[in-house]
Amino acid sequence: MNAINEKLEARQKEGRPVRVGLVGAGQMGQEIIAQVGEMVGMEVVVVTDLTAERARLGYTFSARQKPIVQTSDPAEAGRAVREGRWVVGTGYHVVTENPEIEAVIDATGSPHLGAEISCAAIAHGKHIVMMNVECDVTVGPALKRLADAAGVIYTLASGDEPASILELWRFARALGFEVIAAGKGKNNPLDLYAIPSSLAEKARARDMSPRMLCEFVDGSKTMVEMCAVSNATGLVPDVRGMHGVKCNIKDLQHVFVPKADGGVLDRRGCVDFALGDVNPGVFLIVTTANKRLQEGLVQRDMGNGPYYNLFRPYHLCSCEVPLTVARAVFYGESSGHPMDRPVSECFPIAKRDLKRGETLDAIGETCYRGCIDLASTAREQRLLPLGLARGMTLKQDVPRDATLTWDMVDTGKQTMLLELRRKQDKDHW
Repeated sequence: MNAINEKLEARQKEGRPVRVGLVGAGQMGQEIIAQVGEMVGMEVVVVTDLTAERARLGYTFSARQKPIVQTSDPAEAGRAVREGRWVVGTGYHVVTENPEIEAVIDATGSPHLGAEISCAAIAHGKHIVMMNVECDVTVGPALKRLADAAGVIYTLASGDEPASILELWRFARALGFEVIAAGKGKNNPLDLYAIPSSLAEKARARDMSPRMLCEFVDGSKTMVEMCAVSNATGLVPDVRGMHGVKCNIKDLQHVFVPKADGGVLDRRGCVDFALGDVNPGVFLIVTTANKRLQEGLVQRDMGNGPYYNLFRPYHLCSCEVPLTVARAVFYGESSGHPMDRPVSECFPIAKRDLKRGETLDAIGETCYRGCIDLASTAREQRLLPLGLARGMTLKQDVPRDATLTWDMVDTGKQTMLLELRRKQDKDHW
């Protein structure tokens, strides 16, 4: 019984389902609870959020129901789980220090909180599943190193676009294809200057927070996601911010290829995104010099080459996350993780004129949007890592469309995120 479904079924029969702790019961967290409620062999036993009421709400979406206990004491939470109850709380320690939990899912979206949750989970011997890609692109290599030393798995989450792309990447690399480009379809019209208040009505209709929708619309989320792919594969942005070409699925293998062959790329091995009917899919453009394989690919309706599109027409976001938990627990395998040294960096670009003394808000709000470039370029130009920007105070005026650098900000008090980032930079540079 090596198949993932068989292992889950075996756990169910043994009466010891994989016990999962979830931090963050927003839209994504609620969907995770709902999906696990349809499965065998796995159970979300503790949920925390900013309020216990929100955490409790998450459990209402599960097809299974149990008595619920509210506590901030990890030991008490552990007893409740052993007694067959679920736990809600407001502090992540109820999850990370709970002796009954095997894996922790971070669904917060906060880089600062993500660093704290991950470090606590790793310190207590629990696998950490990162839906918080903003944290991953800031300190992922440092967290991966800590997890390796502790003998646990640090992993991106299946169903999120980075892991969906990495699924294709692993397939292609295992078969020996050369990867020319990896990308995604952007799922919202691109507006670099979007702010949450202008998207409030659309956000309500989609049951999203305006800030989260804004992070998608202003392009920050796409930059973050493709940065995570870059740091996991070594693929690079061809230009700052990537090309973001308007094209459809049928055109991908003609567009995201070298300029010499009619495409937009100055180099091979890039990350990028498309504006067209590609969403909700992700893609890999690959090639092979083997003539026999080229003939075989033609016969299998992959086109005449020399470039071929490996297309995954969906990513199911939080619905697929439980599979990452299972892979970590059963096989000690990640769904994607950064390499030891960052390849790309995300940094802030001002959405409006910013004033000296202003405190920077969060990704997806009013001060800045995210952009991607090579990590070496970011270091040379002292670009401020995107995930660190929130809460920092400007030491000077910054005009709209200017990139924010370390020299422009007062970093303020020391945080775990900042400490990890400084250590990561010291270790890698």
